[in-house]
Amino acid sequence: MTSQPQTTVPGPYRRWVMASRPRTFPVALVPVGVGAALVRPASIEWLNTLSCIVVALALQIGTNFANDYSDGVRGTDSVRVGPFRLTASKLVDASRVRLAAWSFFAIAGVAGLLLSSRTSWWLVAIGVSAVLAGWFYTGGPRPYGYFGFGEVFVLAYFGFVATVGTTYVQHGSISGSSWWFGAATGFMACAVLEANNLRDVDNDREVRKLTLAARLGREKAPWLYLACVAGIVTGIVVGGEALIGALALVVYARPLRWAFSKRSGRELLGLLKETARAQLILGAVLVVTFFITR
Repeated sequence: MTSQPQTTVPGPYRRWVMASRPRTFPVALVPVGVGAALVRPASIEWLNTLSCIVVALALQIGTNFANDYSDGVRGTDSVRVGPFRLTASKLVDASRVRLAAWSFFAIAGVAGLLLSSRTSWWLVAIGVSAVLAGWFYTGGPRPYGYFGFGEVFVLAYFGFVATVGTTYVQHGSISGSSWWFGAATGFMACAVLEANNLRDVDNDREVRKLTLAARLGREKAPWLYLACVAGIVTGIVVGGEALIGALALVVYARPLRWAFSKRSGRELLGLLKETARAQLILGAVLVVTFFITR
């Protein structure tokens, strides 16, 4: 079995695009959109919102490259069933991948400083913690992602911080409902994480990357995905949008069938696509609804 299952070698530009993992971008974009439109969307602070988008997206890409680098130098990706990785493929030197990760973290930092100068300098501390969390997810001597704590990072930063933080920088205040929608978007991001981890269960167990899914095994891990969907529905319903909560059950019905199917390994590649699509649909519906009703 080869380390990279692609039938063709991606070109110099395309390999970087693939390794940035565009299908995970909704994890960064949806919570910002929801947070920006949640309160008085007609008076959105557009520069602040754009800064939030740059911060969230740069953190997401930086974290993806950091994971690519750290997993690659550890040998975790030596047998790869998921999306293309730069370091494990040996098409790009590991030091360049590490530089790319920190370059995107730096972009997030610059945008974060601009945002902080317009709102509150307390955001700097949150931003620094987000960068460190992104790096040490799979980096450092004891990466917490290898011990089943990845969901905590994703829920906190791509849920509560992104959604509640974006709401705050609009008007200098935080609405109670933003916490519930932060939970909803956080569990959407966790569902993306579970889609990846379900696919990689067998390989992760072999290399002692003990994600929650790897600890539970392929048969029990789908219940983590179901728990994420339950969190999404609960957050949206308690946040005040019961109909959209019902819609969430519909858009996640197909991914749930994938999760609870007998598929494994590469057969689950489509689960990430289905999960990202569900997050985009729900995010768009929420934003449009907020613009119409608030």
